[in-house]
Amino acid sequence: MRPIKILSVCGSGTVSSAMVSGKLKERLGEAGYEIVTVEVNPGGVESALLSGTYDFIAHTSPISGEFDIPVINAVGFLTGFGEEEFLEEALKVIKAIEA
Repeated sequence: MRPIKILSVCGSGTVSSAMVSGKLKERLGEAGYEIVTVEVNPGGVESALLSGTYDFIAHTSPISGEFDIPVINAVGFLTGFGEEEFLEEALKVIKAIEA
């Protein structure tokens, strides 16, 4: 199974996106997935997408634009309110990739 690459986006591209990345690696790792993340701020999304291939975007800050990959709001994953719903959506994306 290949690693799942996730672009994690927050306002500054550091603290919240790193927290989301860590939780993704932990929770999805428990499910048997290898997770690779890159953290950016909203202004860095387009250049990150141009320089790499990602399976989906997890964001805690608003991002604008149209993307060729799924975009999942990760605020609930960060706060703990809506964490399971976020994970369900992320797993749905991952399972679609594997199919």
